Amino acid sequence: MRAVTSWLSRIWRADALSAFGLAALLLLIFLGIFGPWLPLGDPTQIAAGPRLGPPTLQHPFGTDELGRSFLPRVVQGIRATFLLSAVAVLISAVIGTLLGMAAGYFGRAVDIVVARGADILFAFPAILVGLLVAAVLGPGQVSAIAVIAIATLPLLIRVVRSVTLSVAGRGFVTAAEVAGVSALRILLLHILPNVMGAVMVQLTYALSIGMIIESALSFLGLGVQPPEASLGSLLRQGSAYLTIAPWMVLSSGAVLSLAIMSVNLVGDAVRDALEPLKGRALT
Repeated sequence: MRAVTSWLSRIWRADALSAFGLAALLLLIFLGIFGPWLPLGDPTQIAAGPRLGPPTLQHPFGTDELGRSFLPRVVQGIRATFLLSAVAVLISAVIGTLLGMAAGYFGRAVDIVVARGADILFAFPAILVGLLVAAVLGPGQVSAIAVIAIATLPLLIRVVRSVTLSVAGRGFVTAAEVAGVSALRILLLHILPNVMGAVMVQLTYALSIGMIIESALSFLGLGVQPPEASLGSLLRQGSAYLTIAPWMVLSSGAVLSLAIMSVNLVGDAVRDALEPLKGRALT
């Protein structure tokens, strides 16, 4: 815990962009978690204000076509977008780490099967996968999680496989093999700790990709379904009233852009902390 606190304080002092990204990300996460208990209003209350009303002190983000306050709906959208993306990325991280380590360590047939499978998944656009999954499972949150996991899985497999290939040839792995240590123990105790840094960096970028995919799916009506809201579904809702109520698109679009930017900035900070010689401070 002390190491994490020291790392966060070092980021805050040394890199203004990363500090801004971290602050913005923490704010969005706070709103997403505690939004239902904050005095922002009910996101489902109809006629809370005038239909398509402009931003006011009572409704800072205006109201939608049903008179619902748009601010609590944006906060609800933050929670849905972050939660779905995080769950999907964690699933792909676990599967991708295991498959990537197996491909890099065992090689030969395992490497060929895993690498070619990742290439096949990588060849399909996320929207096409979303259409196929929605046709099988139906539109909704489960479909969105499945599509994000499928889209981010080959990226994680490639990264973990590459790092595993470099670690598997080192002396401490060879010594463990000579000593008769089982392959499972070598993967868990010797290789996994050495690939976790790369996994953590890739997780942050995969999260931003996941939010983009989730928003695109919800915008097309394949993700979060009404009356629940995500940032993508709010963009779709606001696009129908762009000329008369632009604040609906501007507010949800600005929050989505801020979320993606903050995750990428924090990802840069994580990369710089793990690979200081490649960081922005020395370039």
